[in-house]
Amino acid sequence: MAGADYAGLAGLLSNLANVYRATGNDALALETHYRALHLWEKVAGPYARGTLVSVGNIARTYASQGDIANALVFQRRADAILETQMSLDLAAGSERQKLAQVRSVSERTDRTISLHLYEAPGDQGAAALAALVLLQRKGRVLDAMADIFAAVRQRVADPEDRLLMDRFNETTAQLARLALNRADPESPHHGEPSFAELEARKEQFEATLSAHSAEFRAQMQPVTLEVVQAAIPDDAALLEFAVFRRFDPTAERNAEAYGAAHYAAYVVRKHAAPVGVDLGTVADIDRLIGRFRNALRDPRIDVTAHARALDERVMRPLQTSLDGATRLLISPDGELNLMPFEALVDAHGRYLLDRYATSYLTSGRDLLRMQVPRAIPGRPVIVADPLFGEPAPSGALPAPPAIARRSVTSGAVLSGLYFAPLPGSAAEARTIKALFPEATLLLGRHATKAVVEQVKAPRILHIASHGFFLNDEGGRPAAAQNPLLRSGLALAGGNVAQGDGILTALEASGLDLWGTKLVTLSACDTGVGEIRNQEGVYGLRRAFVLAGAETLVMSLWPVSDYVARDAMVGYYTRLRAGLGRGDALRRAKLAIRKHPARRHPYYWAGFIQSGEWADLDGRR
Repeated sequence: MAGADYAGLAGLLSNLANVYRATGNDALALETHYRALHLWEKVAGPYARGTLVSVGNIARTYASQGDIANALVFQRRADAILETQMSLDLAAGSERQKLAQVRSVSERTDRTISLHLYEAPGDQGAAALAALVLLQRKGRVLDAMADIFAAVRQRVADPEDRLLMDRFNETTAQLARLALNRADPESPHHGEPSFAELEARKEQFEATLSAHSAEFRAQMQPVTLEVVQAAIPDDAALLEFAVFRRFDPTAERNAEAYGAAHYAAYVVRKHAAPVGVDLGTVADIDRLIGRFRNALRDPRIDVTAHARALDERVMRPLQTSLDGATRLLISPDGELNLMPFEALVDAHGRYLLDRYATSYLTSGRDLLRMQVPRAIPGRPVIVADPLFGEPAPSGALPAPPAIARRSVTSGAVLSGLYFAPLPGSAAEARTIKALFPEATLLLGRHATKAVVEQVKAPRILHIASHGFFLNDEGGRPAAAQNPLLRSGLALAGGNVAQGDGILTALEASGLDLWGTKLVTLSACDTGVGEIRNQEGVYGLRRAFVLAGAETLVMSLWPVSDYVARDAMVGYYTRLRAGLGRGDALRRAKLAIRKHPARRHPYYWAGFIQSGEWADLDGRR
């Protein structure tokens, strides 16, 4: 006889309690769940998986009875257990393993948000718990990976860590060369490692570096609602968006308990309780986003109706919570990551740009990262007008239309990109150089991938070139399925030897930009990528955060030569005058809108600013 301490008995009790709940005997269900919980705590401890399941079951049972007070007590406890588990689980392993861990707990997040929005919509404690869960979990893998790289860069005197980082970067470079230079990366040449072998090697380096950065992560302050609120300026509002599925605690089985995906938004202010709103189904809102984005990319289409319809669904429900705010800190989720909120139109016909200064975050938790001291940066580096060269006639593709200065031919594959010359970007670069005369200027044949990979935390890194993100069309080898290998920047030689002339997002993530104040990607589609709910956009946007950049300015659609030039010159002129990294971009957009022929958001809304919005000296 195994006795009462046998863990299997706790599992049997949990199942029996669920049967009692399903048959309407809630009192006996709770009694049995409590017995199971006490056993799990005794044989497995307070943070074990079985303990979490029991605590969650008790919260669910109370919620199904309408006992919100007790449901919140146990939901709060379940989320605290999960936070401890995630802190331990994410301290080791590769990015793929970390992503799998985060995906495995997504249903727990759904439960907490649903408890607030549907069972306890007027309860401030429920709203605070839901907001806390989002602040703790959104972008969690990005944080964990960024911590790995930051730990190594801060401990440059440690030869072991530096060697590990160098070997990691060498492996990502090999992966990129395989993906870019060979039709079938799965079939290695004689004596060369396969793509699968390199992927395994990369994951091993990530796991080792994770272990080495545990001390660094231990120094980071815990994420609480109060500490995030303290980091929000008085005049700002944090908008934390989330994709979630409604959870019905009265459903008999989990398979029946989760409904269609919805968008939620939580407004977090410095001196007010969080406010949460269910915005509606993802399917409905994503259709509006698609129409809005299509209208933004074509100045011949009137965008007003689309901008107004989306504002009505996404922003109007939050309006009363934004009273007194002049700055929005927006942490999107889902397809909201790929649209400029500044181009939304309110009920009075005003663009959001006119009312608010706007910065984008992966999570409100980014505000805490902004407080971590960085290395003293070096001189700015400006890269523009790369000499792409011409491919051999047999492999050449038609040049893209001249107006699409910073885009690539649609439907291109990794081994067949063509990049047209960008003479206009040279003028842009020289103007910026005149504003920042201490900058290093790299043009033409000097604008190489090798040089960019060697930069060490320049104060500003400005790259004016072609950018790309290729959708995963299916049927591609594993090399092309990695979104960080389907996204990149073209540099000198990009049409001749793509492995040496294209900086993939995967390689960019290994750059040493710890201390860099601003990275500007003056190229098309640098803000787009593959969306992973609650983890952001996998592409160049994620790569440069991993690299350590404080602020990123990027684009959401292809822009013409003169539009990009005017936007960038206006931006840097205002930066030089002392405006913030966010406000300088807003002022540049407002200036562009004054021209009668450029009032359409196509001309001014394409570039967005993510991260720290302070000026280049750190003053807000």
